[in-house]
This record gives sequence, C-alpha cells and structure tokens, in this order.
Amino acid sequence: MMHSQIQVVRYNPEWAEQFEEERNRLSSLLGAEAEAIEHVGSTSIPGQEAKPIIDIFVGVRPFREWPFYRSLLGSKVYEYVPTGMNGRYLFNKSTDETWTHNIHVLPYDEGFYLRNEILLRDYLRRHPELVREYGEVKKASALRFGTELEAYTKSKTGFVQKVIDTARAEKGLPLEDVWTNEPK
Repeated sequence: MMHSQIQVVRYNPEWAEQFEEERNRLSSLLGAEAEAIEHVGSTSIPGQEAKPIIDIFVGVRPFREWPFYRSLLGSKVYEYVPTGMNGRYLFNKSTDETWTHNIHVLPYDEGFYLRNEILLRDYLRRHPELVREYGEVKKASALRFGTELEAYTKSKTGFVQKVIDTARAEKGLPLEDVWTNEPK
C-alpha cells in the first residue's frame, strides 16, 4: 500500500467549524449513546500547525463492541480501523478520497476528561509558546520521515511526553507513559 507524504500545514480556523459539523452529525447518529464529543489533536489547538485531519473523541456509555458503532455510523462513511488499542475503536472518514477525520469511540467514565490527549490539548491551548515549539517538532518530523506515519508519530514522543508530564503533575495526577498509559 502506498502512503502519501505527511503534510503539516498552518493552523486553519475552519478546523473548528469542521469539528462542529462533524459533532452534530455524530450526535445525530449516536444519540444518547454519546455522552461527550470532543475535538482533540493538533487541529483543536488554535495556532497549532498540524496534519489537516480532525481527531474526535466520542465518549459513549455503555461501551459496546465495535460492530455496534459501525452499524450506527455507517460503513460507507466511517471505516473501522483495527488498531490493537485496548478500550477504544477508531473509525476514519474520508471526503472525496481524502482522509479528513479520525473518530475515536471510547468509554465515557470518570477519567474521560483526564485522558492524556485531552490534557495535552488543554495545556497547549494555555501555552502558545509550546504551540510554536510543537509546530517546529512536527515539521522536522514530517520532513525526516516523509511517508512513515508511525515513525513520524513516535518521533514526537519526547515533546508530547514532556508536556503531558507537566499537565498531569499540575493536576496532581500520576505520570504515565504516553504510549502505554502505564505508570512511569
């Protein structure tokens, strides 16, 4: 399978609007199953350079098997992507054959808003100097790794771990490895 070049682009304010449109669509499709729908990832952080793919966390209760969500979302619009991650399902959405959204379906529980992805988003929103630094890390990683998405993602681990450690410590939470969510 051919992978396309990783593109890190300037922040686009339309990403927030695209999230709102998708949130409304997901809310309509999932109904009462969706307890929370949050824009996460770099496109959710004003000023952050990013790959132009909207990441969305959908906290559901109860948390069911993935075929249930595929039936609600529709397999023609949202493609289920097996990831091997425990406690979450990933669905990709493409528009005109362009990958535009990642929909992460996960349990809505007392720890939903303490997930590392949400802590990272909120911390970077409050620290624009880190947004600029993260943008530089992302651009250098995209240049270095070209089409290798996993290598690109792992190359950002040091920066992401540092920010998440700071965000978790600020809230009095135990530190976790960003890849395993296991205590450090």
